[in-house]
Amino acid sequence: MLTSRTDGRDGTRRRFRRPAWAGRNYTLLTTAAVVANLGSAGSLIAAAFAVLGTGGSATDVGLVATARTIPLVVFLLIGGAVADRLPRHRVMVAANALNCVSQGLFAILVLTGEARLWQMAVLAALGGTGQAFFAPASEGMVLSSVSGEHASRAFAFFRMSMNGANIGGAALGGALVAAVGPGWVLAVDAAAFAVAGALRAFLDVHHIPGRAPTAGLLKDLRDGWREVVSRPWLWAVVGQFAVVNAVVVAAEAVYGPMVAEEHLGGPRPWGLALAAFGAGTVGGALLMMRLKPRRILLTGILCVFPLALPSAALAVPVPVTALLLVMFGTGIALEVFGVMWMVALHQEIPEEKFSRVSSYDWFGSLAITPVATALAGPVQDLIGRTAALWGCSALIALLTAAVLCVPDVRRLTRRPAAAPGLSGASAAGAEGGGPVAPVGVAGDARDAGVAGASAAGSGSGASAP
Repeated sequence: MLTSRTDGRDGTRRRFRRPAWAGRNYTLLTTAAVVANLGSAGSLIAAAFAVLGTGGSATDVGLVATARTIPLVVFLLIGGAVADRLPRHRVMVAANALNCVSQGLFAILVLTGEARLWQMAVLAALGGTGQAFFAPASEGMVLSSVSGEHASRAFAFFRMSMNGANIGGAALGGALVAAVGPGWVLAVDAAAFAVAGALRAFLDVHHIPGRAPTAGLLKDLRDGWREVVSRPWLWAVVGQFAVVNAVVVAAEAVYGPMVAEEHLGGPRPWGLALAAFGAGTVGGALLMMRLKPRRILLTGILCVFPLALPSAALAVPVPVTALLLVMFGTGIALEVFGVMWMVALHQEIPEEKFSRVSSYDWFGSLAITPVATALAGPVQDLIGRTAALWGCSALIALLTAAVLCVPDVRRLTRRPAAAPGLSGASAAGAEGGGPVAPVGVAGDARDAGVAGASAAGSGSGASAP
């Protein structure tokens, strides 16, 4: 696609060709992710401080996070099967509409001073339901919108744009929560979902071949399960992130705001810390636009070790400046993992089964997160916040070391673009994941957690609603 501009010196028109991997659908998906992330990054902070503003405790913050995550986990597998049966862009738009309504109602309750804990939990659950249907459909669309030859660069640019929005969104969100309160930040998030959904409604899908009828939802789920269990590298990393995401979410969505409130000065420095993480992910994406490591997963998994650092920094707790540096470095490392994970999935998973596989990835990565967020407060009461945070760091390091013992994780290598394994996602051309995450970040940001968790969810999180 050609674009043009006027040269300021001689008035002539210069024409530039958009990169081959940046087709119309890819551009729309990237723009929508940026818009949604600007709202979501701030809403993560706003939701936690909205609960605290009503007199809630750490346990209450964890319960609201749990209320969002439970339907996310419950409906993920169904969402993946639905996304492989229906037009993915329609599933994405419907999910955006649900998230717009739920966040809008959340904002109204907070702004009017009528918010109750059970109301916030119900609205968070609606948001999680929308995410469950959005995430698998989104990753299937993003991964099939680029060719195999340009996959690594396109994924890196997509994530860089998405996480760049996290920088401004988190910093602005923290400042707005401090200045005008969390209700207005939630209202901005609702508007962002509306705009993102409208952009995704314009995706061009007329050239996509129709999917053959299937024998039923259960058979689709069984086929997706067989794709997962037949690949040791896949189920090993998903199993790893089942625990990693859980402890990161507990540390950064529950303990993080409490540490910020008691030791760092409140929501503003916490917002800056999340922005520093976002800046790190941009740096990591820029790095991955130039580098193409041959051993995809070995490179990625080695970069998961730094996820243990934010919990350790909160456990000390370190000064704000040191926390910013830790979050920045963690963002770089996690983004390297995220791009490598997307490349591995793009290379190895057939396009027509991708959303189902993605749903198992998300499901495994988030399955025990509700338990972790619900227990974060009681565990803090039992052993103390410092011990709980050090425990989070130790679990991340030990599990990451264990995954490196899986031979396929160390051996999986990048194949040429024309390799048979690319006949799925890359053959779809410009059809247009999280983390997941993860996710997710991880993650538009994965709202189940913040910072690392929002992008991490097995690293597969191409975007959230």
